[in-house]
Amino acid sequence: MSRETRVKYRIEADKGVLVSNFERRGWARTHEEDWNVFWTTVWTVKMIFSPEASVRLGEAQIINHFPNHHELTRKDCMVKNVKRYKKDNEKNQSIYNQDVETVADFVPLTYSLPSDYALFIEEYKKTNSLWIVKPANRAQGKGIFIVTKLGQITKWAKQKWLQGESGISKEQYIISKYIENPLLIGGKKFDLRFYVLVTSYRPLRAYIHREGFARFCTVAYNTDVGDLDNLFVHLTNVAVQKQGDEYNDKHGGKWNVNNLRLYLESSLGKEKSEKLFNTINFVIAHSLKACQTVITNDRHCFELYGYDLLVDSSLRPWLIEVNASPSLSFTTPSDRMLKCSVLSDTIDVVVPPGMPDSERLYKDHRIWPVGDLPLNGFQVLVDEAADMERKQPSQRK
Repeated sequence: MSRETRVKYRIEADKGVLVSNFERRGWARTHEEDWNVFWTTVWTVKMIFSPEASVRLGEAQIINHFPNHHELTRKDCMVKNVKRYKKDNEKNQSIYNQDVETVADFVPLTYSLPSDYALFIEEYKKTNSLWIVKPANRAQGKGIFIVTKLGQITKWAKQKWLQGESGISKEQYIISKYIENPLLIGGKKFDLRFYVLVTSYRPLRAYIHREGFARFCTVAYNTDVGDLDNLFVHLTNVAVQKQGDEYNDKHGGKWNVNNLRLYLESSLGKEKSEKLFNTINFVIAHSLKACQTVITNDRHCFELYGYDLLVDSSLRPWLIEVNASPSLSFTTPSDRMLKCSVLSDTIDVVVPPGMPDSERLYKDHRIWPVGDLPLNGFQVLVDEAADMERKQPSQRK
């Protein structure tokens, strides 16, 4: 590849898996505005697409976030959108699964704070359940706690919001009904991380990667009052678990999702395991459709999401959150291989062949027939472009 036609990439942090992948392709790093691929933070993307910035991206420039990705990746916005999706489409049979459930039925009962505080109090008085409080826009387990008594949340809310404007934080939170009966393996709680790539929202084109993992707590699960503030029992985040005495740095508390599936098939049966993973695909696909009309579908954007789901003891999956910037750091050699594979496959899908001199612009490439794309570890989850093509074979959208 000649120097004149080398892809130029820009990144804002020296993530090893990014730099090694881009340089292995012969790409050239730039710190200027002449980039072709920009892997950046959500904050930078927000600034680039803000009206005040007056930035106009070129046809040979692609960037790794949609402008208002928060409609899916902020916990409160995601809940709001799946509820709206169910309400607006309740007569549309395509939003239901075979059990007549929608994606909203796989999201724990959730209220936004402080706006829904009174509604939450009313609901709390009806049940004797545990609830979990999370900041709407933070990650890595920061700011999370479990509520066991009404007085606990009223005292916290008073300190947080009800003392007027003088220096009191207006950070948004959500409070969700805690899943008290998680599926346990070895007596420990775990959740699942899936990687989902979206190249277009209208029409929706989404892929799910075959590589994912289960993240385990390091301490056996229980709901004893004395252990409800023990993060090593209740939070699966690696950033939390690696601080514990029981953390194993050889496997990093992770298990490849394919191995997990084999375990479930052997212990619970193939039919139940298959239904679980089919339901997970349903939930992910319809969470994307729930945000389809509100996401700014810029022709320069793609997004690699990290989906986190929890499975309960009845093998029912629960959508916990969607991450706009899933961690690319690694804790073990197998973790590094997995993330290198996901990243490499992402670049193979999103970058048009011959870029930056390709005759195929990204605005067309992102919904190009999947049969002509190197999917590698990705599988098509939703392809509305192909659906449109089948309905109107003479018109390519």
